[in-house]
Amino acid sequence: MTDAAEQKTAIDGLPPLRAVIEKHDLATKKSLGQNFLLDLNLTGRIARAAGDLEGHTVIEVGPGPGGLTRALLMHGAAKVVVIERDTRCLPALEEISAHYPGRLEIMEGDALKANFATLAGGKPAKIVANLPYNVGTQLLVNWLETEPWPPFFDSLTLMFQREVAERIVAAPGSGSYGRLGVLAGWRTEARIQFDVPPQAFWPPPKVTSSVVHLVPRQAPIATDARRLSLTTQHAFGQRRKMLRQSLKAIGGQALLDAAGIDGARRAETLSIEEFCRLANAST
Repeated sequence: MTDAAEQKTAIDGLPPLRAVIEKHDLATKKSLGQNFLLDLNLTGRIARAAGDLEGHTVIEVGPGPGGLTRALLMHGAAKVVVIERDTRCLPALEEISAHYPGRLEIMEGDALKANFATLAGGKPAKIVANLPYNVGTQLLVNWLETEPWPPFFDSLTLMFQREVAERIVAAPGSGSYGRLGVLAGWRTEARIQFDVPPQAFWPPPKVTSSVVHLVPRQAPIATDARRLSLTTQHAFGQRRKMLRQSLKAIGGQALLDAAGIDGARRAETLSIEEFCRLANAST
């Protein structure tokens, strides 16, 4: 890291992140999908991408040594709730909590098992996170399938591998269009905000990352979230086959006839509205 970057990580009066990592011996663990983002210039940019944080509760998954956590607090979040599975990181997070009294709540545990609506506490909430690579996609699907809808969160501002980000914002007919594109496009307006190069992380990943911002649609097409998810799983599970084959396990041609869709088409040609028709016609 350059001297300039080291200085940027100290703008909040706390030690540079590299010093925090060394103090607490926080070598990253591949098993937890960890890549620490060290430069508060970049973490600040992620915080700003989430919009106005004043008065909001922000939930962060996998804070690690707390680089993004610090940026969220600096940019005015009323309260930040972090969920961290790696107990080695908790002392570093406690130091941030002491620096921002009453504004940081630290939860130890597995984010896949967390009740995020409860963590939000009934207040306006935003989810902002550099998601661990090994659980990021599943967490997003869980949030997109949240009931009731509109959900407990005002927005999602999340970092993924660039390939995953492209799948989230993909439109029908594109090579990246699949289950994630359908679910995200159905219930949210999603867009890629900016890319983050590998050298911004420690250790550097092998791929470029992207920050995606998702805002819930207040009135998405009426259908059941789990049914739509299952329909897309089957349709894209054999995406090179015609729909009458890929959907055979959940009704095949009879389902397609009920939804008024040509069974000779392939999954990537269907609009989100057509997938919702299929979901509504299924049992």
